[in-house]
Amino acid sequence: MSDLAKPDLTKSASAEPDSTGPGAPEPPEGAGKPAAGPAAARPMVRLLPGRQVHSLGLVVVLGLLCVVGTVTSSNFLTSSNIVNILTSAAVIGVITVGQTFVIIGGGIDLSVGAIVAVASVWCTTVATQDYGLGGMLFTAVIVGCVVGLLNGVLIAYGKIAAFITTLAMMASARGVAERLSDRQSQVVTVSSFNDIATKKFLGIPLLVYLMAAIVVVGWLLLNRTTFGRRTFAVGGNPEAARLAGIAVRRHTMLLYLLSGACCGIAAIMLTARTTSGASNLGNLYELDSIAAVIIGGTLLAGGRGSLIGSILGVLVFTTITNIFVLNNLTTDIQEIAKGGIIIVAVLLQRPRTRGTRGPRGTRPAESVKGTSA
Repeated sequence: MSDLAKPDLTKSASAEPDSTGPGAPEPPEGAGKPAAGPAAARPMVRLLPGRQVHSLGLVVVLGLLCVVGTVTSSNFLTSSNIVNILTSAAVIGVITVGQTFVIIGGGIDLSVGAIVAVASVWCTTVATQDYGLGGMLFTAVIVGCVVGLLNGVLIAYGKIAAFITTLAMMASARGVAERLSDRQSQVVTVSSFNDIATKKFLGIPLLVYLMAAIVVVGWLLLNRTTFGRRTFAVGGNPEAARLAGIAVRRHTMLLYLLSGACCGIAAIMLTARTTSGASNLGNLYELDSIAAVIIGGTLLAGGRGSLIGSILGVLVFTTITNIFVLNNLTTDIQEIAKGGIIIVAVLLQRPRTRGTRGPRGTRPAESVKGTSA
């Protein structure tokens, strides 16, 4: 009885058609071939990653701005004006390098302009200038590093929000600069210090070479070192980075220290260019640097970004400002345009930001592998 109830598995198995035999049905047309459509186009898309496409877009925008500048002003394409654009971009470009690291790492630094001011004032006091060029350079960089380190300690170990910490530091550092200078400009009497802004090589100011050197070092640090990979990981998913063995708090502190160092170098460049230190130097530089980083394609949420894109963003903003100046447009129009560009850039980032979130608001593993161009 049990034998009758048991199904004959051999028959059921043999009843299935042999897909390899001579009587096997022919596969449908197109089977076994790569599917056409979006899936087939993916390898072609991967030839140009999103960050490179964004950088190419910025190059196109820069080219269009040059066309507009040429049409609206006959002085735009002159060599002196191009040098002026590069020189104007040099100081904010150095600051933007540090800001890019901070934002990729998941933070933000609103105190960069105030750090430039306090470093400028401190390195131009009479006591500091008595030590000559070396003393002034050392003081500016150290002041920037100390203020940046203080930001990092409060954010990483004090667990205070980066926005609140750097906003408070912006007010405090500016106040210290006013206190040290008594709200007066401090004239630089060391001629070799002023030479930093006046010397030229091959017709290009030394300031431009300094910015280029900082950008190259920053790019190598971000893309070719463990420090850079950890920066992307910390910004992409701090908890995953911690579980992977990364000292997240220490790394966050170092990011703000790096930003402070860039501000110290920028203070040297700006002070040499203006031949004086003052508490109002670096005003609104936090806006310019953050705007350049956003325009360059770095996500405000952190984890993805491009240093080259940030520098292109600096050049875009500097070119826009130059066009406005050549056409005698007022400062208020320039600020309105900058604000509008920032809003548009953030709106364009929204789909990308959503794509980096998992179902529960956490970023997938891919987001911590972002690299910059």
